Amino acid sequence: MIALAELEGLLKRQMGLDAASIGSSAIEGAVRARVTACNLPDIDAYRDLVSHSEQEMQELIEAIVVPETWFFRDAEAFNALTRVLDREWLPKHASGVLRLLSLPCSTGEEPYSMAMALLDARLPPDRFRIDAIDISQRAIDVARAATYGRNSFRGRDLDFRDRYFEPHERAFRLMPVVRQQVRFRQGNLFDAQFPERTGIYDAIFCRNVLIYFDGPTQAHAIGVLDRLLAADGTLFVAPAESALLLSHDFKPAKDAGACVFRKAAAAAAHRRSAMPPRTPARAVAVPPPPVAPTMRPVPAPAAPQPQELSLGEVIRLADQGRLDDAARRCREYIDRHGPSAASLHAMGLICDASSNAFEAASYYRKALYLDPNHQEALVHLALTLEKLGDDANAQVFRNRARRVQARESKP
Repeated sequence: MIALAELEGLLKRQMGLDAASIGSSAIEGAVRARVTACNLPDIDAYRDLVSHSEQEMQELIEAIVVPETWFFRDAEAFNALTRVLDREWLPKHASGVLRLLSLPCSTGEEPYSMAMALLDARLPPDRFRIDAIDISQRAIDVARAATYGRNSFRGRDLDFRDRYFEPHERAFRLMPVVRQQVRFRQGNLFDAQFPERTGIYDAIFCRNVLIYFDGPTQAHAIGVLDRLLAADGTLFVAPAESALLLSHDFKPAKDAGACVFRKAAAAAAHRRSAMPPRTPARAVAVPPPPVAPTMRPVPAPAAPQPQELSLGEVIRLADQGRLDDAARRCREYIDRHGPSAASLHAMGLICDASSNAFEAASYYRKALYLDPNHQEALVHLALTLEKLGDDANAQVFRNRARRVQARESKP
């Protein structure tokens, strides 16, 4: 359908969205809903409308964007933020304000979690300020209202809700001490003037968004983040996005369990700074190369399972925090199709997100046994070994990843 393809191209130019990341059917569903809402005869007529209407373009973006977030999603990232504060920022800044950015901020759970983590770390409210930006005005409106239902509170540790929220009808309303720390506004990462309108930040949370872009768009977005980040600042991304940063002059920080990156020059300096001693190599010895994974017998012929998910859908389950479901679905996929580098790498990502570094390393190694040139598995194994304190082997796999990248980039 030509009109739908043109709309997908328009969405990519406006918000960077790669249609393949969510599926053309999801975009078509949103478009058809807007066709009905605008009382138009077909998608061709809607394409003509949205091509000349900024207001309708925003309505289409609102229909595409479906917030999926909760408070303290990936709690280790917020723990890493407070470690960076205590060990590095405060010793260098006896005065001044810590500037942080949440992009995209969705309905506010992430920036408010950042504020609560810093308040719990006893940082005075006048010492930090959080900017929170999202392309969705509706999400911004929800964030400013700061009233949340039970779906925003997941996991077992909900003590923060007792400290910072008040019951409000059948929901929970955030207290002013947290709300006043965050400034919300609508913004578009792909606006040509975006970096100049925001300033420079000591820490940026940009998680679970780069995965929705294609390669050139990812490079553009990372370039914007680079301009927004202070020379010695820290960038927080999701596990599935960590491999992207290594090819764009970023290096992992020494914060096990969280995907924290610095600009390459600053990372070299921080590696020499005072950090807690690593566990002795004896305790984290790298296991010998794995034997070839045992191919599980293929089940007797049967009708295809209608509920089977693709590997991309499995990873999206993990990005939504449904780690147990993602692990189960990934194992089912491997059971049905047999092990492959892609499926074993996906299992490694799920283990990484579950803070199970040893098991993640095992899956990455199995993926590399089947495909020694699987660049993402090489990169993620290097990052995982660094978390485990095995810097020497981490460098070996990082060098292998660079050689693979160099070969693939040759014309």
